[in-house]
Amino acid sequence: MHKHANTGRAKGQSTARPGAVRAPAIGILRRIRGGIAGLVLCLAGSASATPVISEVFYDAIGSDNGHSFVEIYGIAGELLEGLTLEGVNGTNGAIGPIVSLRGVIPADGVFVVADVDADGMTTVLAADQLANFDFQNGPDSIVLMDGSVVLDAVGYGVFSPTEVFAGEGAPALDPPAGSSLARQFADLDRDDNAIDFVVLANPTPGSVELLAVPEPGTGLLTLTGLIGLAVLGRRRSVRGSGPLGRVQPLPCFNHFARSGGSNSASFVSNAASVSGVRTSFH
Repeated sequence: MHKHANTGRAKGQSTARPGAVRAPAIGILRRIRGGIAGLVLCLAGSASATPVISEVFYDAIGSDNGHSFVEIYGIAGELLEGLTLEGVNGTNGAIGPIVSLRGVIPADGVFVVADVDADGMTTVLAADQLANFDFQNGPDSIVLMDGSVVLDAVGYGVFSPTEVFAGEGAPALDPPAGSSLARQFADLDRDDNAIDFVVLANPTPGSVELLAVPEPGTGLLTLTGLIGLAVLGRRRSVRGSGPLGRVQPLPCFNHFARSGGSNSASFVSNAASVSGVRTSFH
């Protein structure tokens, strides 16, 4: 019978070296890291895929020639060659006018296509491209196309059951003469024109409002550390082997920090205050 050397450790005491991280703890840390990545994606999930139509002005006071414009928001440097703006007649679905885009989206992310008058002039100061077009008053639609693929669309006015709506969700309002139709936040597309677009009494070509999506700064990193300490400290007892048991996945929003025994992460609720406007995340 062989005798085992006395190591001086109590029964069940860890044999890990000082500073070593046990495998279950590594798994927990990976879950935390994955949860934080999911949180960031959830915060940014409502941001639009670009490019999108951000403002349209089609009904000037008096003549529209040389005054109307369509504004597009997208990623700076994005090539617009091959994309078109197409009008869709609400009465019968006829397509036209069609404007072939050219150039790239500038550094500020805003590209303005302006109509010209008979002399090739426009009153739109922020124009990036000049073209001859006349999008109609509602009920009508304007569609941003990439070949046969619809990238974005806005329909406006009151459509009867027999008329053709080519926008997204429900139609936006049909602004009075002299007013434009603009996206509330150029980088937010909820696929519903009635929600996404508002009437501007004064058109703003070349200027947009953006939705501020929080980045994972010091506040989020601090929360990450607190969640990690809470999870590691509790060491839940769950069926299965291993000294730490199994840890539940970390959800994204209101219950993100529940494994720490509180709702301290409820600041990532289903709404955020942006420039005084309460905007829902989906």
